[in-house]
Amino acid sequence: MAKKDEQDNDRTLTTRQGHPVTDNQSQRTVGSRGPATLENYHFLEKITHFDRERIPERVVHARGFVCYGEFEADGMVGNEPASRYTRAKLFQTKGKKTDLAIRFSTVIGGRDSSEVARDPRGFAVKFYTEDGNWDLVGNNLAVFFIRDAIKFPDVIHSLKPDPVTFRQEPNRIFDFMSQTPESMHMLTHLFSPRGIPASYRHMEGFGVNTYKMVNAEGGTVLVKYHFHPRCGLASLTQAEAEKVQGKDLGSASKDLFEAIERGEFPQWDVFVQIMDDNEHPELDWDPLDDTKIWPEHQFPLRHIGVMTLNRNVKDHHNENEQISMGTGVLVDGLDFSDDKMLVGRTFSYSDTQRHRVGANYLQLPVNQPKNATVHTNQRGGQMSYGVDLAPGQNSHVNFEPSIHNGLQEAPRKPNNPPVISGRLTTSVLERRNDYVQARGRYNTMMDWERRDLVDNLGALLSQCERDVQQRMVWHLYMVHDDYGKRVGEKIGVTAKDVAGLAPLATQVLTDDEKKRLKNLGHNGDKIDPTAWGTWTSSVHNHQAKAEDVLNGMKGVKVEPEPKPQPV
Repeated sequence: MAKKDEQDNDRTLTTRQGHPVTDNQSQRTVGSRGPATLENYHFLEKITHFDRERIPERVVHARGFVCYGEFEADGMVGNEPASRYTRAKLFQTKGKKTDLAIRFSTVIGGRDSSEVARDPRGFAVKFYTEDGNWDLVGNNLAVFFIRDAIKFPDVIHSLKPDPVTFRQEPNRIFDFMSQTPESMHMLTHLFSPRGIPASYRHMEGFGVNTYKMVNAEGGTVLVKYHFHPRCGLASLTQAEAEKVQGKDLGSASKDLFEAIERGEFPQWDVFVQIMDDNEHPELDWDPLDDTKIWPEHQFPLRHIGVMTLNRNVKDHHNENEQISMGTGVLVDGLDFSDDKMLVGRTFSYSDTQRHRVGANYLQLPVNQPKNATVHTNQRGGQMSYGVDLAPGQNSHVNFEPSIHNGLQEAPRKPNNPPVISGRLTTSVLERRNDYVQARGRYNTMMDWERRDLVDNLGALLSQCERDVQQRMVWHLYMVHDDYGKRVGEKIGVTAKDVAGLAPLATQVLTDDEKKRLKNLGHNGDKIDPTAWGTWTSSVHNHQAKAEDVLNGMKGVKVEPEPKPQPV
C-alpha cells in the first residue's frame, strides 16, 4: 500500500521513456566549460522535441479557443416530433444529452493575432454522438463572401497579408470584392459591428451552408442551423475594439475561459430552418447559395435543443491546436446538399487536417468518437497509435469483402432525395440576385450599426485606388441609395461619378437591377426595416464598450434575443 501511495505522490521529472531526470540544469560536458559531448541523451531528446513543438499553423482559423459541453435535445423540431424530419439519434428523445467540443476562432489572423480584429468568427461544433462524430463547421455570420469553392483560395488570398509587404491591404481586399458582387451581403455584415463580437459568449452561430435531414423512410428536407446566445448579442465598434486591442490580444479566449471557471456556463438555443428538398423556382434566390439567408418569416426558426458549455481544456496544444473538424463528418440521418461551397469545403477540411496533424489525426483523443465504436481496415501511417479491430475480427484481414472473419458493410438505410439531371458544365447559379438581401440587411440593422458600417467602409476605401473605390460605390448604390451616398461622401465619389459604369462582364442583372442601374442613386430607397419581414441576424445588438470587454462583460445587461414563435 505504501508503495502505491509513493507512486501517487511521485512528482519526479522523467523523460518520455520514463527515465528519471537527475540533472535538468546542465548538459554533460568535458569540464565545467565544455565542450559538450554527443551522448547528451536527455538534452537531445528535450531540445529536439522543443524544435518540433509547433505543428503547421492553420491557413485559416489559426487563433481559436476550445471548450467542452453538451447538447440537450428537445426531441422535437419546433412543434413536431424530430423523427418526422430526421432519424439522427441525438435529436430523437427529449432530454437526451450529447457530449460536444466547440472551437471559436478568427479566420484571417495568425495564431497570436488579435481577437478583436474585424473578421468572421469560426463557430465549429463536434458532437460526440452514439453513431460517431458529427461536425458542424460554421461562422458567427449567416452568409459567406462567395458561393463556389473554386474561389475560396482567391477570397482568402485577398484578405491575407500582401505577399510583398506582408500587410493586410484594403486595396487588395476591395479589388477582389469589387469584382465579386455576391460578396456585398457578407461585407454589409462584416464591416458592421457584427464583424467584431464583444466576446465568444455574445455572438450567434450559423451552419452557413445548406444541409439535409433524412428520416426513417428516406425522405429528405433542406436545413440550415442557427445558434442564438442566451446571454444576448453584443458587439464592438472599430474605435472600441482598438482600445481593447491596445491592452489584450486574447480578450475573447480569456472571457470564455474565466466564465466557465467561475461556473457561468454559456448557453445557446439551437434552431433549424426547414425547406422542402427541391429547387424552389418560386424564390428569387437559390436556397443552396451560401451568400443568401432564408428569411425567417418565410422559413421560421424551429427550436431543436440547447447547447451548454461547461468545461475547459486541460492542454491547449492537444485539445485546441490538434482538434480537427470537417464538413464531411455527418451521422446517419444527416446528409449533404449540393451547395457548391459545402462540397468544396468537405474535401478541403479533411485534406488540411491530414497535412497539419497527420494521417492518424482521428486517433487523437480530442478527435476520437467517444460514444461510438471504431472498426476500420486502415493501418500504419505516421504516429499510428493503435489498431481498431472489432471483437472476433481476424487480425490478418485488413480488406473487405472477406469470408474469413473480416469487417462487413453495415445495412443500408433509405435515402430518397430528388432526382437531379443536367448537362455537365462549369457555370454560376442562375438566380444570383446579389443586391436584394444586402439591401434587406442594410435596412434591418440598428442605427449605430449602420453608422459604424459606413465609417469602416469609408476609412478603408479611402486607402484604395480610384477604380476600386468607384466600383465599390457603384455596388453600394445598387444595394441602397443611402448606402452608396454615405460611403461615397467619405471618399468623394458621387452617384454621377459612377453612373456610367457598365455592369461587370460576369454579371447578368435581373430586370429590377437593370431599373436600379438606370436610376443609380435615385431609386427612392428608404430605411424601412418592416419591409423585409423577420431577417436573420437583425436582432438587438448591444453596443459594448472596451471597458466592458476588458472586465469580462461583468454586470453588463444585454437584451436577450427574442424567442421565435412556435412552429
